[in-house]
Amino acid sequence: MSVSQRASFRGERIELGDRALRVVRAGPASSPHPVVVLEHGAFGCAADWAVVQERLAAKGFRSLAYDRAGLGHSDPGPAPRDGRAIVADLAALLRELDEPGPYVLVGHSMGGLMARLFALTHPDRTVGVVLVDAVTPDIMKTAAGPGAVRAYGRALRWVSRGAKFGIMRPVAYVAGNLIGLTGEAALEKRRIYGAAPHAHGAAEEVASWPTTSDQAAEAELPAQMPVAVITAGAEKSAPWLKAIQAIPALASRQGYIEHVAHASHASLLGSRFADPIVRGVAHVLQGR
Repeated sequence: MSVSQRASFRGERIELGDRALRVVRAGPASSPHPVVVLEHGAFGCAADWAVVQERLAAKGFRSLAYDRAGLGHSDPGPAPRDGRAIVADLAALLRELDEPGPYVLVGHSMGGLMARLFALTHPDRTVGVVLVDAVTPDIMKTAAGPGAVRAYGRALRWVSRGAKFGIMRPVAYVAGNLIGLTGEAALEKRRIYGAAPHAHGAAEEVASWPTTSDQAAEAELPAQMPVAVITAGAEKSAPWLKAIQAIPALASRQGYIEHVAHASHASLLGSRFADPIVRGVAHVLQGR
């Protein structure tokens, strides 16, 4: 039984054939700007973007965040849950929503791979990309990267098994809202974080992480495409990681990099540190 069958949720479920994906839309319907499409990270959901969506709406931007298949309030999708399957789902969702583009793709953490792959697959409909403390394919070229991804995958498999017996519900009260969400989004995030179907869906996605990374590495983003990179923490806090994260922006003729001191990987999406993400979106749109 999915989370959506047990509790109310923000947004709406959009049918894609015999299954549905949950989407949360925000911002003025009459906005002249391209729609901002938000991809959450591993073990994430649309609720992660609640603060960012509020800040974007306040600036006149329209946005949508969604739960990928098997996560949050979305139904599972066919295996494998690699990048191509995820991008195909997103393209189908945008068609059903009558959103022909153009789009700004924003990806947090592992969602950066999805944002990059969508931009590569649909360059004619992508204005630019904003990578928020994001994973890049270059991580897998480092000495530690592949091993770290495998270890994370093993950990999520154990979490998925344990979640069937309810172990994630108490964990959710401690670690389920590191972003610092409030109100309905906070309650939703904790419910999703503790749900067994969500843990299973996240484990399936991470199992395909190496394949998704390879798919995202098959080509470079067009040099003329604006790319903004927003990272958590001061520039000198993790220089090797910062250097890898900066590569897509440095390769763009319209690149932008901002390091957000004192922000963590999760709190970068929260009320204290969300504004740099909005600035990244604004930079991308300046290049139109």
